[in-house]
Amino acid sequence: MQAILAVEDGFTLVGQSFTGPGESSGEVIFNTGMTGYQEVLTDPSYAGQMVTMTYPLIGNYGVNPEDVESDRVHVAAFLVKECCKDPSNWRSTETLPDYLKRHNVLGVEALDTRALTRHIRLHGAMRGVISTEESDPQKLVERAKAIPPMEGLNLADQVSTKTPYAWIDNAPKPVALNGSPYPWPGKGPRVVVYDLGIKWNILRLLADQGLDLLVVPASFSKEQVDALQPDSVFLSNGPGDPAAVSGAIETTAALCEDYPLAGICLGHQILGLALGGTTYKLKFGHHGCNHPVKDLELGHIEISSQNHGFCVDIESLNDVRLTHVNLNDQTLEGFAHNSKPVIAIQFHPEASPGPHDSRVFFKRYRELIRETTGK
Repeated sequence: MQAILAVEDGFTLVGQSFTGPGESSGEVIFNTGMTGYQEVLTDPSYAGQMVTMTYPLIGNYGVNPEDVESDRVHVAAFLVKECCKDPSNWRSTETLPDYLKRHNVLGVEALDTRALTRHIRLHGAMRGVISTEESDPQKLVERAKAIPPMEGLNLADQVSTKTPYAWIDNAPKPVALNGSPYPWPGKGPRVVVYDLGIKWNILRLLADQGLDLLVVPASFSKEQVDALQPDSVFLSNGPGDPAAVSGAIETTAALCEDYPLAGICLGHQILGLALGGTTYKLKFGHHGCNHPVKDLELGHIEISSQNHGFCVDIESLNDVRLTHVNLNDQTLEGFAHNSKPVIAIQFHPEASPGPHDSRVFFKRYRELIRETTGK
């Protein structure tokens, strides 16, 4: 079934749907990972985006229920050169086409993904529409121009959990916060985790540090946090424009005065904004698992997993020290506050399926809590 992709500047490609009829729209980006497509599909940070995989063959090891990063697929559409419909892996329980069909997400193959990636690199990520239903490319171009741009979009509130839950035995468990105080189920330091679009592997690795985790919506107020009597607060990754998440920025600024904080990806950006910094949109973003980052404090080079389209402006921050920098484009990848117990990194130390170079961040966060609270 023919599918036509059109982006806002008039660039078009023709492919074939491997999930049946459908239509979708969003920001068109590319991901350079050779593996990890299931983690990409279920990463809430990709909400509102149509993801192009640069590796030519996708789906060859199938899909399984153990490697998901959330409870659903979040990408707007999935674009590949070739989809393997007959996977071979002992862990596979479902094919990629069947998985996408079950989640009502359009999958398209036989696209010139190399040409599409080059176009995005030259001209930047842009809005697009892909359809099996409209045969006029120019009409799709005009519809792509009408899509709201990523700048100004608060997508964190859309993907965030609606109700709090505890993370117990590597799974979310619904909880009621009616009691006062909240009966924390674990024995370790108590951490309120803001779900701005969180990946479950972040929760897995935080739990591995012995932390007692309560995940709350992006709209959770400081007063609600105070009522829970936590030892620390953590800000997760997530999609969209960080500057548009104004409520979380204001709340984070207040939380920085009373708790040790850490943030990853969107959480890093929210912390930067809460501390008086500014953010800007990258030309085509960082999406993949092969980005070199230098740890400025240790002098180490880490190969990192990344997924973000915005960045904190290094020059806009005061009273912080830079801890990490991207060696490809010298953008900010991490900072620590000089007088407050606040640390943040832009990349993904929880990287699943990898690389695992940066998992030391979770140990650093655990030590920050110990140094600040004695727990």
